[in-house]
Amino acid sequence: MQPLDFSTVIQTLTQNAQNVWMPHFFPEVVVCVTIVLILLASICLKRTARTTFALALIGLLVALCGIGSQLNVVGSGVSANPGEYFGGVLIWDGFTVPVRGMLLLFAILALSLSGSTMKFGARDATDFYTLLLGSTLGLLVLAQSNNLLMAFVGFEMASIPGYALVGFQRHRLRSSEASLKYLLYGAAASGVMLYGISLLSGLTGTLSVSQLGSHVAAIGSQATGATASHAVIFSLLLIFVGFAFKLSLVPFHFWAPDAFEGASAEVAGFLSVGGKVATFSLLVRMSLALSGSMTGEAAKLVLPLGIGLGVVAMASVTFGNLAAYFQKNVKRLLAYSTIAHSGYMLMAVAALLVLRSPEGASSGIDVKQVTQQCIEGLVFYLFVYVFMNIGAFGLTALMRNHFGSEDLEGVKGFGRVFPIHGACLVVCVFSLVGLPPLGGFWGKFVVFYSLFMASKISTFMMVVLLVGGLNTVFSLFYYIGILKAVFLGEPREGSSSLVAASSENGLAMLIALPILLLGMFPGAATDFASEMARSLVR
Repeated sequence: MQPLDFSTVIQTLTQNAQNVWMPHFFPEVVVCVTIVLILLASICLKRTARTTFALALIGLLVALCGIGSQLNVVGSGVSANPGEYFGGVLIWDGFTVPVRGMLLLFAILALSLSGSTMKFGARDATDFYTLLLGSTLGLLVLAQSNNLLMAFVGFEMASIPGYALVGFQRHRLRSSEASLKYLLYGAAASGVMLYGISLLSGLTGTLSVSQLGSHVAAIGSQATGATASHAVIFSLLLIFVGFAFKLSLVPFHFWAPDAFEGASAEVAGFLSVGGKVATFSLLVRMSLALSGSMTGEAAKLVLPLGIGLGVVAMASVTFGNLAAYFQKNVKRLLAYSTIAHSGYMLMAVAALLVLRSPEGASSGIDVKQVTQQCIEGLVFYLFVYVFMNIGAFGLTALMRNHFGSEDLEGVKGFGRVFPIHGACLVVCVFSLVGLPPLGGFWGKFVVFYSLFMASKISTFMMVVLLVGGLNTVFSLFYYIGILKAVFLGEPREGSSSLVAASSENGLAMLIALPILLLGMFPGAATDFASEMARSLVR
């Protein structure tokens, strides 16, 4: 055994930093450095919540600038060595770069919201922002994972800080209870997912997402292919449990209402969006890998998988909207709303699998084009969802601060006392419904169009489309209930003298404006989403 040559190690690390880490994973490096700086500042400097907030915000902005430079490289066609890195566990291409940018933009919005609406001591600020950045780092890892074990690591990196964030209000019993429930459900889902990953790895001999389809196809061609294929399906179902938990899909949604109600509105907003963006990006990549490389008997699994996801999507949409109708707490109502929106997004993935099935390939449809349309619709939906959901939870936080309540009964007249906040709430709520001319309308429209194209392959997808459309109409009733309380209810005595800070008005308008622009001028965003889809489907 040769002695360790430290000069060689340092030289290798320097080359990796110059050729891999900085050009491709600069944002993740910046987030890690920011976390360390925040912890060091809490030890070496006089701690203030403002200083900690400034460090966190600057770190995220620098990371986002790094994503901007990578987008320029990708968009200009200049080779930046897109491909698999670190032994294939991470992937860097024209899809992961914008997704990571979306996650960082969302983290900046969530950070700005918490800095404006939450009152921290210096110690609590250090803990809160460290947990927030740590969870963001996990989401970034998850979004670019090309290995199932690395995806599991990303899940855990994002989830574990989330358990602490839900219980961050230590003085509230409901918050501690919600954190414990979230932890228990999360641990169970993680265990099931890890078992599915180990089983799939043993069956296929690989953990690589990009190679998954070809290895499953090889199993189907063996003499014991039928039995092995059943085991593969079982392992994929176990892995999907982890995805469904993160996306709060039925029947793995139980944690969401309690966790969102027990957590602060700012934390609930963070949990409701970030996990969906990262998880759906990985789910799309897995769906493409499974449907693009499987041949023979294994290819027959693609259509049932798509129909199965359609069933889960219908159940999530229907249950989420029905349960939301009876809620009196705004955060709990929005929690059920997120369950429904996860179902709408899952419909795009279900349509993608159906269209890429052998039946779709033999139908005469341009599979490549419709696949790109499915991904484009999902990406656009996710981008709009970042703004409309963080906006809804942010305005709920402002209701709490000014009216001291998060119940519909306690926020009556909020829109009359704070008209700018009320107008921004209208934009967010109607976009969540999917009414034109707001961004949420185009998101649902493209997803429903994907379902319509998939219905030419399987008539069951028309049922999914009808269920999605009917639930969109039904959702209007409980969303209107929020606006009815906010605008038509009588304000409590003395609330008319309350004044909103200019920073609150600015933040509310900053979130509502993109929703309006994405609805009235969707062209630029859809073109960008189309470019992302083309980078995946060539």
